Amino acid sequence: MANHKSALKRHRQSLKARERNRMMKTRVKNAMKAVRTAIESQDQDAVTAALKAATTVLDKAASKKVVHWRTAARKISRLSLAANKI
Repeated sequence: MANHKSALKRHRQSLKARERNRMMKTRVKNAMKAVRTAIESQDQDAVTAALKAATTVLDKAASKKVVHWRTAARKISRLSLAANKI
């Protein structure tokens, strides 16, 4: 464990950042799952709404550096491709 005041503060900050990153990653996974579920149900309106929400969540995660921007772009692209097939 850290002993210096600045190291203790940095440790507290890292714990907060870790929690924020975990929440954002969970949000991304849930958004992607919602799109896949909507695609399986063959409901075009639900797919459109879920895809729009997932795109927003992925873009925000990429802008916050939680996921790499190319990873976010790839996931959006694959979800869009799957959504367009129905």
